[in-house]
Amino acid sequence: MKVSLQDLAIFGGTSSFARPLHVGRPNIGDRAALRARMDEMLDRRWLTNGGPYLEEFEQRLAGMLGIRHCVATCNATVALELAARALDMRGEVIVPSFTFIATAHALHWQGITPIFCDIDPRTHNIDPERVEALVTPRTSGVLGVHVWGRACDVEALGAIARRNGLRLLYDAAHAFGCSSREGMIGSFGDAEVFSFHATKFVNAFEGGAVVTNDDSVAERVRLMKNFGFVDEDQVVYSGSNGKMSEASAAMGLTSLESMEEFIAINRRNYRGYRRGLGDVPGIQVVACDAQQRHNYQYVVLEIDERVTGVSRDLLQQILRAENVLARRYFHPGCHRMEPYRTLFPDAGRTLPHTEALTARVLLLPTGTTVGLEEVGRVCDIIRFAVENASAIAARRGIIDDGAAPS
Repeated sequence: MKVSLQDLAIFGGTSSFARPLHVGRPNIGDRAALRARMDEMLDRRWLTNGGPYLEEFEQRLAGMLGIRHCVATCNATVALELAARALDMRGEVIVPSFTFIATAHALHWQGITPIFCDIDPRTHNIDPERVEALVTPRTSGVLGVHVWGRACDVEALGAIARRNGLRLLYDAAHAFGCSSREGMIGSFGDAEVFSFHATKFVNAFEGGAVVTNDDSVAERVRLMKNFGFVDEDQVVYSGSNGKMSEASAAMGLTSLESMEEFIAINRRNYRGYRRGLGDVPGIQVVACDAQQRHNYQYVVLEIDERVTGVSRDLLQQILRAENVLARRYFHPGCHRMEPYRTLFPDAGRTLPHTEALTARVLLLPTGTTVGLEEVGRVCDIIRFAVENASAIAARRGIIDDGAAPS
């Protein structure tokens, strides 16, 4: 417990945690089950190219999500690229800037121009009203992102796509196992893409998947992920190498078996943070809709510096000194990263809600390596920082000016 400024590690005190607390440290699941699968894989000597684990993983995902087709890939970025190409996206595609950079890059690498759209500040998702205003004759599609696992306004976006003859793709990297009022995420638009990266609550070491109810889209993605081969030596389509390995599929299956345990731990931690920070002025833990299925993968703070007296960035520095590796998502926004800040130097003027949110959001550690005791200590640090904001800011200013702290 911090009782004075000198106790803060940023001012020379001892860090609260001997080992770093990470945002998104990998979940492992049943190691014995994973080792058994790996041994069986090695005995079969079938390591890639559509082995039995890959087929089982795809079938289980499709069954869980209630969709016709699941095509597993080596990672979610390649899955986005394949899906965009399978949907014949070209010209311009409307996409939020408040997302991981891979969302925009997957378009740009295809020669598609990402047109950055502002978000709804209440949901953090792409704003359908702004989408409609950005549609031009060059627009071929919309790429929505289910941020924090909370579904986009799929009804409004679907209506916009139908009215304007646009393809609709969703980046669901945050949203595996989540639902909306309209059903499970994975069944919306023309296709959706999931991530099974090591930092996701269900992981395949590294992996992704395209899911769709469209037979022709699924067929094109399957061809493209394997160089366009339709059989052993006949190529019928231009393609690349996006295959998921058997080792990744084995890890994916093992993760799925522990999925409910992972969600329960995430939910426990989320509720602990809500209890610990619920009455701290200027700190809001972004809420998950209790009426919908959620994976609780991210614990997201919105920090109102006008109330807390301590900025998001200073709070992050305080936490990091304590070995709490809080993260700024998705700072500073795709439109302020290359190549987009050069291509669209004035984009920020049309993205006021995005710019405001990238300065307010901070993600806290959770997952199977974080317990309620750690959650409570993180909350204590944040509470102490807010209660002593003026003194911390003043002392930090003295240090930054080069004077020796007293």
